[in-house]
Order: sequence, then C-alpha cells, then structure tokens
Amino acid sequence: MNNLRNRVQLIGHLGAAPEVKTIIGGKKVAKIVIATNETYKNQKGEKVTETTWHNLTAWGATADIIEKYLQKGAEIAIEGKLRNNNYTDKDGVKRYVTDIEINELVMLGGKKA
Repeated sequence: MNNLRNRVQLIGHLGAAPEVKTIIGGKKVAKIVIATNETYKNQKGEKVTETTWHNLTAWGATADIIEKYLQKGAEIAIEGKLRNNNYTDKDGVKRYVTDIEINELVMLGGKKA
C-alpha cells in the first residue's frame, strides 16, 4: 500500500515552453505547467469543459528530456508526487505553493509535421 501514498497521475498539454536551469553541481531542473481538461454536461444539457492548471518540476535526466523534446502544446502523461512549499513574497506575505515532482514522463501524440 505504500506505493499508493502521495501518487499523482495526469495527462495534459504544456501551457508554456519549459523553463530549464542548471543548478550548482551541474544538475538540471525543469519547471513546466500543464493543463488538464474535464468535460461534462450541465443540468441544461450543455457541454462544459473545465481546465485545471498544474505546476510540475523534474530533475536530472527527466529535465534533459523535457528540455530537448517538449514545447508549448505538447501532450504528456506523468506520474509523480505532490510537494508543498512556502515562501515570503516581496510584501512580506507568506505564500504556499503545491507542485508535482515528476517521477515518470511519457510523451504522447504524434510528431508534428
């Protein structure tokens, strides 16, 4: 049961180009944002699509793959875990951020012509 704890699986499209940085020690980190869509019919029978945005972080070899192959609009499937962080903004207000640390990444969709 331990492998079911803190596990997230998503399929979505990149909302922007990946941001990749090399940190001290030469390790790479990639930050991406993906959109997932849920479609349903409301009480009036109208089709409604809700989009949710997710912040994701990848390290090492996965960050290399993201940098080399992914661009805005690419469809991916990921498996990862939730990470909660906090920081103090320029006005002194403590902010909380939740992102997903990618463990596995699969590129979906065909090659664009």
